[in-house]
Amino acid sequence: MTDPQVSIDHISWALGEQTRTVEATVAAGGTVGTAEQLRAAGFDTHHVCGPDTDAFDLAVRALTPIRQRLDRVGAIVYATCLPGNANSGSTAEFAATGDVKHLMRYPASRLQAEFGWDDAIAVGVGQQGCTGLLGALRIARALLVAEPDLDPVVVVTADRFPAGARYEQTYNLVSDGAVGCVVSRAPGRFGLLSVRHVTNGALAEAVDDEVVGSYFGNTCEVVRQACDEVKMAPAEADWLVPQNTDVRAVEILGRLLGLPEQRLHRPATARLGHVIAGDNLINLAELDATGRLTPGQRLVLPVAGYGMNFQCAVLQVQPGPGS
Repeated sequence: MTDPQVSIDHISWALGEQTRTVEATVAAGGTVGTAEQLRAAGFDTHHVCGPDTDAFDLAVRALTPIRQRLDRVGAIVYATCLPGNANSGSTAEFAATGDVKHLMRYPASRLQAEFGWDDAIAVGVGQQGCTGLLGALRIARALLVAEPDLDPVVVVTADRFPAGARYEQTYNLVSDGAVGCVVSRAPGRFGLLSVRHVTNGALAEAVDDEVVGSYFGNTCEVVRQACDEVKMAPAEADWLVPQNTDVRAVEILGRLLGLPEQRLHRPATARLGHVIAGDNLINLAELDATGRLTPGQRLVLPVAGYGMNFQCAVLQVQPGPGS
């Protein structure tokens, strides 16, 4: 078993409080595709915030169980996919006053004060699309290796779509949500062995079909890079834990990586939808809860996002209780 430098533990999440069926969202004009097309892609329901819930509220709900475990935190690494969710201030106040400070009410600082983590530094992660959570894990790992006194680091991603937004992106049904975890040099449930990142900026403004066309080649490349770092072939992974996108695409990805379908874990897609940057860790925690993970198993977590960004983490199950 590889001795990881840092571990991931205590995965927790929160979803938009309204559960909607595919049919209800299609009828409300919230998608491009039909209900039949979205169900064929593997989606049944998704989760949407009410009008009074913002992304910061989701972050607080996701991290409340973690808060009870930690007296001290050295850093908060806070990722958002939509730039607007990186500001807790009022755009109406900015419009009324012209004062840009209303656009700089950063949620990571607000979270530090809300939870009383007075020693924590705040680090924001953006411009990585749906890959932001893995990007935040990479930053947390680097911080702990360079500055061990920052241990532990809390990582969180939180996004909700603004009012009037369609809840379909690149043929996937999206949910509002937040996911958090603890990254530490202390032993934890999952050792973080590798995180690699590929950016293809030439596709930053690609249309949906171009995004789909770029997915397999770029994702396979970033998976290969992440596996190379730990001297493992992708086909040697014990589990592929993907994001909640079209189930047919995930099956194709598995075949391209040489992984049989029984090593793919994606049952949350129908029930939860695509929780923006949070899918991989939600699926990881749900897989752990099944009791099928054993110490030493290695898991590959690939994710693609706008930008165009592609990231992959390689984790290893450590001895001890589950998350």
